[in-house]
Amino acid sequence: MVRELADGVWHIDLSGTNAYLVADDALTLVDTGMPWHADTIATAVADAGYAVSDIDRVLLTHYDLDHVGGLPRLKGLDATVYAGERDADLVTGREKPSVFDQKGAFQRLTGLLTAPPSARVEPVRDGDTVGSFTAYHTPGHTPGHVAYVSEQLGVAFLGDLVRESGGDLEPSPWYLSHDTDDVRASIRDLADRAPDFDIACIGHGTPLLEGGRDALRRLA
Repeated sequence: MVRELADGVWHIDLSGTNAYLVADDALTLVDTGMPWHADTIATAVADAGYAVSDIDRVLLTHYDLDHVGGLPRLKGLDATVYAGERDADLVTGREKPSVFDQKGAFQRLTGLLTAPPSARVEPVRDGDTVGSFTAYHTPGHTPGHVAYVSEQLGVAFLGDLVRESGGDLEPSPWYLSHDTDDVRASIRDLADRAPDFDIACIGHGTPLLEGGRDALRRLA
C-alpha cells in the first residue's frame, strides 16, 4: 500500500491510481485518489510515520475524480492545496467543466461523486515554485494539468500526462484526454525544460525508480 521510493518519498498505491507523500521542507501529499481512498491514504501516511494533520500542503496535478476525490474526506487535513491555474477553479467548484467536449462532460458527470474541499486552493502557474518543486504547465490530459519536478530530490510527479506500461512511459490516451495534440506538445516541452530526475511518479502504473527523464525523452 505504501512504499518508500527514496529517502522521504513514498508511493501510495490506491489500486488503479496513485498518490505520493514527500517529507521535504514540508510534508507534502501529491494527489488524493478517489473519494473512497481517504481512509487508505490516512493509513498510508501513518505507516510512513506521520498523521494527516501533519500534512502541510497538497499538490494536485489536475482536476479529475481519481486525483481530487479524496481531498474533502481527509479528516484532520489543514493544508494549503495547490492546483494548476486553469484547473484550480474546478477544484474549488467556482467553475464547472465544459459539457461541450468529451473530457469536460466526463468530469462534470464524475464530479457529482465529490465536493469542493474546505481548504484554501492556490493556483500555480508555469515556473512557480512550491518548496523544492517547480510547476510545469503540461496541458493536454486536462487544460490545467501540472507536473511538479524537484531537482533537489531527483523526482518528478507527472500526473496523467503520461502513464507507465511495461517499464516505459506512454502518453495519456485520447479517450481520457482533453487534447492529444497538447499532450504530445507538453511531453516534448517538459522533456526539454525539466532538470534531470531519476524517479518518475505517474498517476497510473508503477513509478520508475531510475532514468525517469531519459524515459520521458525517449517518449518525446
